[in-house]
Amino acid sequence: MVYILLAPGFEEAEALVPADLLRRAGVPVALTGVEGSQVAGSHAILVAADTVASQVTLRPGDMVVLPGGPGVERLESSPAALALARQAAQDESLWLAAICAAPALLGRLGLLSGRQAVCYPGMEGDLSAHGSTPCPHRSTVRDGRFITGRAPGSAFDFGLALVEALAGAQAADQVRAGIAYPG
Repeated sequence: MVYILLAPGFEEAEALVPADLLRRAGVPVALTGVEGSQVAGSHAILVAADTVASQVTLRPGDMVVLPGGPGVERLESSPAALALARQAAQDESLWLAAICAAPALLGRLGLLSGRQAVCYPGMEGDLSAHGSTPCPHRSTVRDGRFITGRAPGSAFDFGLALVEALAGAQAADQVRAGIAYPG
């Protein structure tokens, strides 16, 4: 299962594009509210979550995804969201992914130490100051079980990287062809 954590103010493209692409590939996705089951994104799009973070139990093979946007501040103040991110980072059987401002949060928490990552332009200091190697000119970076994306414009590349990690390169190619993605 992929748990996409939605805090009020999340960047809609960074959450919903990957969710769509994963579901096209047959990967189960749970939109996961951090503060409740109805979550408004940064552009006032209201999303009904499938579950809430406090009720999630991670199992081997699961992935936790943190979208960016102003909602990252709410992720940072959520004990349930932080617990899921930490568990995914520490448990070798789990995946952890983040895009835009969210990799900077993971960097500040020390969860990307020793890894390559990308984040929203100008936030690379949150990575390098905590032992991560920023890759500012890449759209998406995969380093082992960790996948990071740059910004809303990277949402398709990020989502396809998640599909490839969980369902394989052939599944990612099929989704890419099915949406006529030029990248």
